[in-house]
Amino acid sequence: MKLPLIATAALLSMSAGAVAGPASDAVKFFYYSERFVADAKYRDRFVEPVTRLFDQNDKALQSPDAMPCIDADPALDAQDFDQDQLTKTLKLSEVVNGDAAEVTATFKLFAEGEGSDREMVWSLTKVDGKWKIADIASKTNGWRLSELECVSGQPE
Repeated sequence: MKLPLIATAALLSMSAGAVAGPASDAVKFFYYSERFVADAKYRDRFVEPVTRLFDQNDKALQSPDAMPCIDADPALDAQDFDQDQLTKTLKLSEVVNGDAAEVTATFKLFAEGEGSDREMVWSLTKVDGKWKIADIASKTNGWRLSELECVSGQPE
């Protein structure tokens, strides 16, 4: 019984770019056109803990004494990119465990240049039958969206 499972897992891992499903679709949405993850119109696609950070960022943007915590697109781990190159090189793989999933996105920001490769890991959870994004992490640069903090700018 274990042999067919191992063979299936091996086959899936060899074709990681082809492995896509509903969790990957939730992530793909942010890569196939220029959509900024922190844009308020996409908040329904997220859950805690990142929604808390988005709320802090929104408040920081409205206060002259505060520093926003999101200054680059968390989906890209960058501010600048070539959409055609990103679309051409994007590969998504997902691992689903019940109502939790992890989607890994690998891509290039530009055709040439050092530091163009990215590997992003998206953590998702199923809510009312739909995949929602709970966190995004950059394996390339070692940060996690849920661990960022906004600076209030208030004197101590």
